Amino acid sequence: QVQLVESGGGLVQAGGSLRLSCAASGRIFSPNIMGWYRQAPGKQRELVASIANGGTTNYADSVSGRFTISRMNAMNTVYLQMNSLKPEDTAVYYCNWVGGPYVYWGQGTQVTVSS
Repeated sequence: QVQLVESGGGLVQAGGSLRLSCAASGRIFSPNIMGWYRQAPGKQRELVASIANGGTTNYADSVSGRFTISRMNAMNTVYLQMNSLKPEDTAVYYCNWVGGPYVYWGQGTQVTVSS
């Protein structure tokens, strides 16, 4: 089992910034990929960004250039720096860990961007 604990969500005005953190613990092994997904009301969960433990990153087109994902492997922690936030970024953001056949999710953290 891998446990994921997220922090850093909240309410921010459009154009503002937030930083999300996710700490993984438990039976962690490499290689693995950590990422952030989001789900807005009435919409499907979608990938925001992911990063492999070797450093390869992947971003959704909608956030490319505004969001930056990074990780500290020694701490099994992944970060999502979100800049130039827009109202359409409002969603519950979920941390995700994938290793081999195993997939784990965090409990989610709310991000609300007011116009």
